[in-house]
Amino acid sequence: MNTTLFQTLRGLLTPPADARNHEAAPAYALSPRAALAQLAATGCLTPTFYASAETQLDEVLALAAQVDAEYVARVAVAAREQGYMKDMPALLAAHLATRDTALLERVFPRVIDSGRMLRTFVQILRSGAVGRKSLGSAPKRMVRDWLAGRSDAALFRASVGTTPSLADIVKMVHPRPTTDARRALYGYLLGRDHVADDLPEIVRAYEATKADPARAAADGTIPDVPFQMLASLPFDPATERAVWAEIARTAPWHATRMNLNAFARHGAFAEPGVAETVAMRLADPESVRRARAFPYQLFMAYSQVSADVPHVVKEALQDAMEVAIGNVPSLGGRVVVCPDVSGSMSSPVTGYRRGATSAVRCIDVAALVAASVLRTNPSARVLPFETRVVDVALNGRDSVLTNAAKLAAVGGGGTDCSAPLARLNAETAEVDLVFLVSDNESWVDAGNPRYGTGTMREWNRLKARNPGVKLVCLDMQPHRTVQAAPRADVLHVGGFSDRVFEVVAAFAAGTLGADHWVGQIEAISI
Repeated sequence: MNTTLFQTLRGLLTPPADARNHEAAPAYALSPRAALAQLAATGCLTPTFYASAETQLDEVLALAAQVDAEYVARVAVAAREQGYMKDMPALLAAHLATRDTALLERVFPRVIDSGRMLRTFVQILRSGAVGRKSLGSAPKRMVRDWLAGRSDAALFRASVGTTPSLADIVKMVHPRPTTDARRALYGYLLGRDHVADDLPEIVRAYEATKADPARAAADGTIPDVPFQMLASLPFDPATERAVWAEIARTAPWHATRMNLNAFARHGAFAEPGVAETVAMRLADPESVRRARAFPYQLFMAYSQVSADVPHVVKEALQDAMEVAIGNVPSLGGRVVVCPDVSGSMSSPVTGYRRGATSAVRCIDVAALVAASVLRTNPSARVLPFETRVVDVALNGRDSVLTNAAKLAAVGGGGTDCSAPLARLNAETAEVDLVFLVSDNESWVDAGNPRYGTGTMREWNRLKARNPGVKLVCLDMQPHRTVQAAPRADVLHVGGFSDRVFEVVAAFAAGTLGADHWVGQIEAISI
C-alpha cells in the first residue's frame, strides 16, 4: 500500500489556506464582517509589530465600505461598549457620518459617550481621513445634542484635553445655552465675559481650590474633577504635599488605581498614613467587587507604577488582583492554555505611541490570561510556545502576577502556532478545551497552502482523538487572517478585555456558538 499517498489524501481534508499572513505564510482569510470586528476590537490606530497606523486605517475603511452600514454601526457599538476601545469606534462613527447620518444618530450616544470620545470623533471628521474636512449639519446637530444632554458638572469634567479642546468644539457647533449656568459655563470655557456667580457649583469650587489649594484641602472642599485639572493647580511648594495627601485619602477606588504615580509624584505618600490608607482601599475585597475590577485593570496598574510608589501599595495591588481573579469563571474539563511567547509578542499591546507607549506588551497579556486560567482552573496545563513548546514550571498556588512574570520572561524566537497542538498529539493527550493566545503570525510551520496551515493540520489530528474538543483563538493584534479555519469547533476572539473570560467560558459550556464574534454583533439592537 502506498502510505504516502493516503497520508496526502488525509491531509487534503484540511481546508486549503486561502490567504497569506504578514510573514507570507499560509493562513485563512476572515470574512469582511469578521475582519472588521477583529480590527475594531484590536486596532488602536498606532503602529504595531506588523502593521502601521496607516495600514490599519486603510484596512478598516476598506472593510467598512464592504459591509452594510447597520453592521458598521453595530461594530462601533460593540467595540465601545464591550471592547472599551476608543479610536476605532470613533473612526467607524465618523465613517457613518459620510454614509448614513440617520443611522449615526441612532448610535451616537452609545459610541460617543465621553468628552474624550467626542474630541476624537470631531478630530477624525475634520482631518479628512474619512473623505470630508468639516462636521456637516447633521453631525453638528448631534454634537449640540450631546452637549445639551450633559449636566453642567459632567460638561466641565469633560473639558480636559486638546486637539480639539471642548472650547474648540463649542466654537464649531454654536450650542444655545438654555440656563444662566450653562451660559456662564460656555463663557468660562471660551475665555469670554461671564457672570461668575452664575457658574455651576463645581466650577466655583474648582476656582476656589485654584485660589487656595491648601485651604480647600483643610476644609475638605476639593471638588470631584479629573486629575488633570488638579495637577494643573498653582500649588504652593510648602503646601502641595498636604493637598495631594488629602486627594489621595479621599479618591474613589478606580481613581486611586489610575493615579498612583500622580500621588507619588506630588509627595502624597510622604505624609503619615497616606500609603496605608490607599493600600487598604485598593485591597479591600468589597471595594474590589463593588468596582467590578478585573485582572487586566490591576495588571496594567501594577505594570505602570513607578519606583516611588510605596511597597505596601504595590502589595495591595497584588492582593486586589487575587480578589479580582474571583471574577474569572472556571472553564471546567481538561483545559490547555497556550500563550505565545515569541519575539513579536514583545511589542506594546496598544501599539507604539510617541511619548506614551504602553509598558504592557502582548506577551504580558498572554501571560496574564494563562496565569488567570491556571488560578481558577488548577488542573489546567500551560504550554507556552514560540518555535516549540517552552517548558516553564508554574505553581497554581502562586500569585497571578508571579506566574505571569515567569511566562513573560521566556521565549523570544519565531512563531509556530501548531507547536502546542503537536505536543498534545505526540502525547496522545485527552483534552476538552485548547485556549491559544497569540498575535497569529505563525510562519515556522509554513508549508504548501494546499494542505492548509500547520495549526489546522494538528488541530484535525487532535480532533480525531477528542471529538468534543474546542479551540479558542484569542488574537492579540489587528490582522485579517487566522491560523485556524473558522468553523463550529473554533472560536476566534479579537483583542482583550476582561469580558474575554466570560465569552470563553460560555463557548466551552456550549452556550455560545463559534459564530459568536460576528453573531453577537449582528444581534446588537440599534
